[in-house]
Amino acid sequence: MSKWLPFLIGWRFYRARQSNGNGFIGFISFASTAGIALGVAVLIIALSTMNGFEKELQSRLLGVISHGELVGVNEPINDWQSIADMADNIPEITGVAPFIRLQGLVQRPGGFQGIVVNGIDTEFETEVSTLKQYMQPDAWQSLQGNNNHIVLGRSLLNKLQLSVGDTLSMYTPDSNSTRLSAAKSHRFVVSGVYDIGGETEASQAYVPISYLSELLAYGDGVTGVRLHVDDVFKAPSATRDLGYAQSQYLYINDWTRTQGHLYQDIQLVRMVMYIALALVIAVACFNIVSTLVMAVRDKASEIAILMTMGLKRSAVMLIFIMQGGLNGLLGCTIGGVIGVVTAVNLSALAKSVETLLGIKLLDSDIYFIDFLPSQVLLHDVLFVTFIGLIMSLLATIYPAYKATRISPATALAGR
Repeated sequence: MSKWLPFLIGWRFYRARQSNGNGFIGFISFASTAGIALGVAVLIIALSTMNGFEKELQSRLLGVISHGELVGVNEPINDWQSIADMADNIPEITGVAPFIRLQGLVQRPGGFQGIVVNGIDTEFETEVSTLKQYMQPDAWQSLQGNNNHIVLGRSLLNKLQLSVGDTLSMYTPDSNSTRLSAAKSHRFVVSGVYDIGGETEASQAYVPISYLSELLAYGDGVTGVRLHVDDVFKAPSATRDLGYAQSQYLYINDWTRTQGHLYQDIQLVRMVMYIALALVIAVACFNIVSTLVMAVRDKASEIAILMTMGLKRSAVMLIFIMQGGLNGLLGCTIGGVIGVVTAVNLSALAKSVETLLGIKLLDSDIYFIDFLPSQVLLHDVLFVTFIGLIMSLLATIYPAYKATRISPATALAGR
């Protein structure tokens, strides 16, 4: 007997079931294939969306905020360059930049708005931040030199109902007074805006570090230093290593303390998607069990004849494993193609839906992006397809085993 005979018979049975077999069995077979395809497609789309959010988190949000920070406790850091020299000995740290930070209130229609003003040195800032990419060249140039120019986030500018060229008044507490009503007023000229979305855009502003140093009488001191690392997940350890090496008391912060919840939320949703949609695929695979159980009953006499002709029980089992496997393979292939094509064009499709329905799926005032991102990874597609195919094959084992227990005499006697 040819070793390919079970596969040939399985293919013949499968074709017969699809063309002129029992209509109900054909419907259940179609339902199982469609269920597997739907589960695989949706899981690929969901994982690609989570990959897109993670990519945007790293490239956009973590490109602007600090991977790590060392901030002076109660007093400025007077020799930040020595910290930068020590950072050269830590391979994970790829950039160091000084900053001066000032917090206060600005008046807006209906009340006050909290704001954090960051004094930056454009010469070093590009080593630790991609902020330059999110503002116009003239806005970036306005942060060079010693002037009172300020660059605001787009959403903050809209909340304050200001325009480029307007004057912004900022109020900060007077450290020399114990009265709550005492406050210092600082005036800045809005020289540009940056667009990044989320909380950062709504609360952070940027000014030249030299102007803020003069305003606060820091001299050569700075509030702290910002760090950039080659792998964002190494930021906590690299920041601690550099901070512990300093003699001055410092606050040691990293992005996992301020933005880590976003990454954790993405991973949680990814895990929930894995579990939920894997269950969808599993339910679809149960239809394969139903299909093959009915197919075994329908083909009982044919199986009996084959067994009397010398077909081994293991070959009978392979016949029905192949039938179920074809259902799974077809479903995984169709689902994989639909999932990849949809995921690749997901951003454009979401934009079309927003235009058609007149709604906004993601608000940049709430999220750190205002579009639906997607990134298709080959290993995700292969893994999802592999899981779907394995679950399909596992679903064939019981009905295929039952087919091997058919008694030829009993089956042919009742024919």
